[in-house]
Amino acid sequence: MAITVVLGSFTAALSQLGDPRFRRVLLRGIGLTFALLIASYAGFLMFLNWIGAAQWVQELLGNISWIGDLVTWTSFFLMVLLSVFLMVPVASAITSMFLDEVAEAVEDRHYPNVPKVTPVPFGEALKDTVNFLGVLIFANIVALVIYAFFAPFALFIFWGLNGFLLGREYFTLAAMRHLGRDGAKRLRKKHGGTIWIAGTLMAMPLSIPLVNLLIPILGAATFTHLFHRLEPQSATSG
Repeated sequence: MAITVVLGSFTAALSQLGDPRFRRVLLRGIGLTFALLIASYAGFLMFLNWIGAAQWVQELLGNISWIGDLVTWTSFFLMVLLSVFLMVPVASAITSMFLDEVAEAVEDRHYPNVPKVTPVPFGEALKDTVNFLGVLIFANIVALVIYAFFAPFALFIFWGLNGFLLGREYFTLAAMRHLGRDGAKRLRKKHGGTIWIAGTLMAMPLSIPLVNLLIPILGAATFTHLFHRLEPQSATSG
């Protein structure tokens, strides 16, 4: 039953990916993500320069003219490596600020009889985004250590961890629009297993470059459908 509901919600979400409102949210989220990564790299270089990293390496290895370039390029490749693991969590967190638009587009098309809701205030959405971003980044950095000890199971750990986090976040975003934060938490506990399955389905494409950038949009749409299918009376009575 849970698998059927999840797959039905996912298929319905896929069918709407061409919606112009989906594209606007996607482009906004990706643009802000790249801007944040570039700003982070620039800040990291300034920090290295401030602490005199190149000078430290020169003192250790001797006066070598290309040490500065080595530190710069090493920091660049380090940031590229980190972005591979953090790009999707960061994009997911940033895009979550705009997911009300995705949920609204889904409800306009598939659930026209559901009462309109007041969008989450930007300040509250920003607060949720910062919290979600912190949890995602911390969890995925800790997971890097776990992958080293359980390498054969790294992919499954990645799916399970991010599936849990994405499911928790996106279902809460979908449900709280109609039930408020407390109501969304109660409903999330009630359907925890189904939500984790749906979140894992969202996490699986995270390892596919470019496709993974669609996950925040697809996730918001899928969990909006999931909310209405699991508790159809909640949206009308909330």
